[in-house]
Amino acid sequence: MPAKRKKGRRTKRKTKSLSFLKSVRIKRALIFGFICLILIYFSILKDLPSPTKLSSPDSFPVSTKIFDRNGKLLYDIYVEKNRTPITLTDLPDYVKYATIASEDKNFYKHKGFAITGIIRAGFNTVFRRKLQGGSTISQQLVKNTLLTQERTLRRKVREALLTIAVEIIYPKEKILEMYLNQIPYGGTAYGIASASQMYFGKTPEDLSLAETALLAGLPASPTRYSPFGAQPELAKKRQEYVLDEMAKNNFISEEEAEKAKEEELAYAEHGKGIKAPHFVMYVKDLLVEKYGQKMVDQGGLRVHTTLDLEIQELAQEAVATEVAKLKREKVSNGAALVTNPQTGEILAMVGSKDYFAKDIDGNFNVTTALRQPGSSIKPLNYALAIERKIITPATVILDIPTCFKNTGSKAYCPDNYDNSFHGVTQIRFALGNSYNIPAVKVLALNGLENFIASASAMGITTFKEPKDYGLSLTLGGGEVKMTDLASAFGVLANQGKKQPLYAIQKVEDHTEKVLEEKKAEEGEQILSPETAYLISHILLDNNARQPMFGASSYLVVRNHPEVSVKTGTTNDKKDNWTIGYTPSTLVAVWVGNNNNSSMSYVASGVTGASPIWNKITRAVLEIKDKENGKTTQEWPVKPNGIIGTSICSISGLLPGDSGCTTRYEYFIEGTVPTETESLRKQILIDKTNGSPVQPGQNIPPENIEPQEHPAIVDLTGSIFCLDCPMATSSAWFDAKNLKLP
Repeated sequence: MPAKRKKGRRTKRKTKSLSFLKSVRIKRALIFGFICLILIYFSILKDLPSPTKLSSPDSFPVSTKIFDRNGKLLYDIYVEKNRTPITLTDLPDYVKYATIASEDKNFYKHKGFAITGIIRAGFNTVFRRKLQGGSTISQQLVKNTLLTQERTLRRKVREALLTIAVEIIYPKEKILEMYLNQIPYGGTAYGIASASQMYFGKTPEDLSLAETALLAGLPASPTRYSPFGAQPELAKKRQEYVLDEMAKNNFISEEEAEKAKEEELAYAEHGKGIKAPHFVMYVKDLLVEKYGQKMVDQGGLRVHTTLDLEIQELAQEAVATEVAKLKREKVSNGAALVTNPQTGEILAMVGSKDYFAKDIDGNFNVTTALRQPGSSIKPLNYALAIERKIITPATVILDIPTCFKNTGSKAYCPDNYDNSFHGVTQIRFALGNSYNIPAVKVLALNGLENFIASASAMGITTFKEPKDYGLSLTLGGGEVKMTDLASAFGVLANQGKKQPLYAIQKVEDHTEKVLEEKKAEEGEQILSPETAYLISHILLDNNARQPMFGASSYLVVRNHPEVSVKTGTTNDKKDNWTIGYTPSTLVAVWVGNNNNSSMSYVASGVTGASPIWNKITRAVLEIKDKENGKTTQEWPVKPNGIIGTSICSISGLLPGDSGCTTRYEYFIEGTVPTETESLRKQILIDKTNGSPVQPGQNIPPENIEPQEHPAIVDLTGSIFCLDCPMATSSAWFDAKNLKLP
C-alpha cells in the first residue's frame, strides 16, 4: 500500500508539473502573440488610412476653375495638385479601355492583384534587390492616394491590405473612376480631366482616340513620357504601344489603331496656364473675400465669369502693340476695360501691356488703381448741371481768362489745354472741345458738395470730403479708378440707370451645385434719361469737337458715328485717357507709366490712348456687326422728354426777327430758351483799355463808365463785348491783372 501511494503521489506531481508547464507556455505564447500584434499594429496598421477616404468628396483637394462667359477655361487655381473630378459615364469608352490596356489588362478578372505582377515583383525583390510592386489599377490607386511613395516592405504590406479592402468595398467601375480622377499625369495634373486640359486644352469628353492613348500612357512614367519633356519622341512611342495593346485586347480594331497613330496631335501651348491674368486675379480676390482662401484653393469651385475671351485677347493685343509705338512719347504702359453698360458685365480687363513684364510691374492692375482722370471727368459735371436745369446744351459760357476765389490761398486761375481762350462758346462746344474754364465755371455753379454727391451716386467711390478738393476737381484733380469711371459713364450710356460692374455670373461646386448666381436687375435711376441723352449726343457730335480735335481724329470710329467719346489728359502729363460708349458697349483706355513719371508733351488723348481705344471699339463693334450679319448703328435712345428747335449760333437764344445765324439744338422739355436774341446791352467799360469790367475786378470808379455794346453775359456774370478793342484777340484779357478782393 505505501508503495502504491508513493507512486500515485509521483504521478499527481508529474501531472501538476505538466499542467504548470503547459500554462506557462500558453501564457508565453499569448504574451508573444500580443507583442507581435503590438509590433504589427505599430509597424503596419497604425495610422493606416481608411479606404472609404477614396470616395469622400472632401478628402482630396480639387482645383477651382475660372471660365469665360462661353465656357472657355481661363485658369485653374490649386495649391500643389490640379485635380478636376469626372464621372466615368461621361467619358467615351475608349478612355477607360486605353487605361486598362496600358496599365492592367486583367482589371475586370482579378481581385486586386495580378499573379504575373506579383511573380515579377518577387523576382526583382529577391534577385535584383529592387523593390517593385504589382501594377494593378487598384494597387496604383491605393499607392498614389492613400499612401506615401516610400519604397519599403512595410509600405508594400500596407498597400496589399488596403488593396484588398478597396476591392471588397467598391465595384470595379468605381475603382476605375477613382483611378482616373486621382492618378498623376505629369506636372501638377492629377486626373484625366486636368491632364486633357493641360496637354490638349480640352475636356476629356472631347478627346480623340489618339489623344486618349497618349494620356493613358503617361501614368507609367509621367516625366519620361511627357510630350513637353526632354524626349517628346518617347511620348509618341508610348502612345503607339497603348494603341497596339488596345487592338491586341480587342478594345479597338487594327484599322482604328493605325488611323490614330497617323493623327497629328495638336498640343496646348505649354507654359501659358493663365488667360486674362489681371481679370483672373481680380476674380480670385473676390472669391477669397467671399469663400475664404482654403475654399478657393482646394474647394473645386466652378466660376463662370462675364469675360469674353475673344474681346479680351483683341484688347490685350491692341494695348501691347499700340503702347510699343509710344516709346518716343515716353509711354511705357497701357490698360483697357470693356463693359456692357446695360448689365454692368465686365467683358475684358487689361491691367497692363503685359502681365509678366517685370520692368513695369506688369502684374499691377491699372484698371483698379488710383489715377487722375484729367478732363474725362467733365461729362459728370455737365450732366449734373443739365439735370439741375442750370444749363442746357445751348447755354452760353464764356471761355475767357477767369480767376476764382480760393479761401485761404491765392485765386485759382485755370488755363486751357491749348494755352489759348476761345471767347463765346456754348455748352455743347465747351464740352465737345473740352475747354477747361467753362468746366470750372459749371462746377462753381453746381457746387463741390453737389458734384461729389452726384459723382458718387454715379459710381465714383474715391471722392469723399468736399473740403479735400477745389474747383480743379472737374479737370481731374481727384484720383479715380478706371472701374469707377466705367461705372459712371455707364450711367450716361444706359439712359441714366446705374448698373454696378460685376465679373462673376455664377459659382458652382465641382458637383454642379449652384452656390451663387447673378440675376438680372433693374438699374438704379441716377440721372433722367433726358440728361443722359443730351450728354451722350454732345459726346458723339464730331462737328462740336472739330475745332480742337479735327474732322477725322481717332475719336471717329469707322462706320459707327453713334459712339460717344471723351478724352482726358492731366496737366502734368502723367495720365492719358479715352472713354467711349454706345448703349451696350463701353471701352475705357489709359496710357502712362506705372512709376508715375510724366509722358512727352506731345502725348494727349488723341495721340496716346485714343488709337488704342479706337482699335478696341472698332473690333468689338465689328464682332457685333458680324453677329447681326450687317453694319448696325446703336444710337442713344431719344426720350420723349427731348425736343429740338433752332437757336442763334452765338447767343443760344431764339432767333425771332434778329436775323442771326441759327443751328439746331436739343433740350429737355421745359428748358427751351424763351428769350429772343438781342445782343445790345448796357455794360460797364474800363475806360483805360476799353474792355468790359469783369466780376470781381477792383477798378477805381472814376475809370468805369456804362456803355452800350453788342455783348454776351454768361451765368457767372462774365462779359464778352463783341465790338470792344482787342475783343477779337485770344489774349484780349490778361488773367494776371485780374485782382480779386
